Amino acid sequence: MSRVVHFEIHADDTVRAKAFYEAVFNWKIEKWGGVEEYYLITTGDESEPGINGGIMKRKAPVTEESVMAYVCTIDVTAETIDTTLTKVESNGGALVVPKTAVPRVGYLAYCKDPDGNVFGLMEANENAV
Repeated sequence: MSRVVHFEIHADDTVRAKAFYEAVFNWKIEKWGGVEEYYLITTGDESEPGINGGIMKRKAPVTEESVMAYVCTIDVTAETIDTTLTKVESNGGALVVPKTAVPRVGYLAYCKDPDGNVFGLMEANENAV
């Protein structure tokens, strides 16, 4: 079975993207030593489930035809989805799809980062209705 092992965030301004994701999710983001402008993202402790990723310089402009190809959803159960949504907006992001209950699973919302990349937020809560 094939599975997701890495994600990439494409950004016009990689420094701004780095600051946004560090501030909102407290991720550890370090510049990679290769020839391309690339940042490695550590999203959590290796003993916990999840994947790590990277931030790279956008290779092609965002157009109506090229939005939301893949969406990574980020678990925000450690705080609350409402707290995270506040952080998203106060750090230059925007709400795209408001918080919605997924019955017996949790709460889901979709946001855009300052570069227009869409991502999901999930707060696990089996009492969600």
